Amino acid sequence: MKKGLVLLSGGQDSTTCLFWAKKKFHYVEAIGFDYCQRHIRELKYANKICEKEGIKYSIIKLDDIFSNSALITQDENLNIKHPTNNELPNSFVPGRNLIFLSIASVKAINNDIFDIVIGVCETDYSGYPDCRKIFIDSIEKSINLAHDKKINIHTPLMKLDKAKIWKLAKDLDCLDVIINDTITDYNGSDKKNEWGFGNLDNQASKLRSEGYYKAKSKNWI
Repeated sequence: MKKGLVLLSGGQDSTTCLFWAKKKFHYVEAIGFDYCQRHIRELKYANKICEKEGIKYSIIKLDDIFSNSALITQDENLNIKHPTNNELPNSFVPGRNLIFLSIASVKAINNDIFDIVIGVCETDYSGYPDCRKIFIDSIEKSINLAHDKKINIHTPLMKLDKAKIWKLAKDLDCLDVIINDTITDYNGSDKKNEWGFGNLDNQASKLRSEGYYKAKSKNWI
């Protein structure tokens, strides 16, 4: 039986990947991370989705690991540059996907799972270096060496912009779930809009909204 483990935050991208995984694998589990993020509310959305879909969902708590990001330090401005690298946005969390994928690989191996799915995207990645294909290829190789096992890291959104991610949700028949049950907002706003939840005061919500209206203009959704 082919099994998959999905990194599920409760946002648009990871939830789309969850439904992608459901089409691809016979059995799917999901894992989320509580790292004191200001948008931690999204984990409740993820849990709700998994309950509806009958998917086992585990949340790993990570205390005092991440810092130097506006997603962690609640009083910082999301729209300025990162304090340790002026080339990156302030919402970048150094080491996040590196740690997430490492932990996920351990959980996968312990549960006889050899396929991991993550919703990173090079096209709309907001300048995050750990969302690039070159990083994913590198960490996949390192994980395989660490476990001496072949583990595949799937990135179904890697080459898609947000409009095409909306289209993929429609193709996967989960468009209503994305709109009504996911939150993509760095501040964790659950203000309801046509495109789901969020305010246009941060890059995550802006990309989600712009992608929705672009997809709609092309009759993709």
